[in-house]
Amino acid sequence: MKTLKCDFTADGETFEQWMQALMPHYKEAHADVMQNPNKTKADGERWMSENKERFDAA
Repeated sequence: MKTLKCDFTADGETFEQWMQALMPHYKEAHADVMQNPNKTKADGERWMSENKERFDAA
């Protein structure tokens, strides 16, 4: 299994603003992940939950 770290930085006062700042990067640099047909709604919800926790802890 591989683990990759992304060095992109996004800023936002709220989680929603942070997500909006992050979206262009994800669409360009991580298009393969964004368009992966094997990803489920649950995968997306898990990603959002984990990253909301990360945002709140920052």
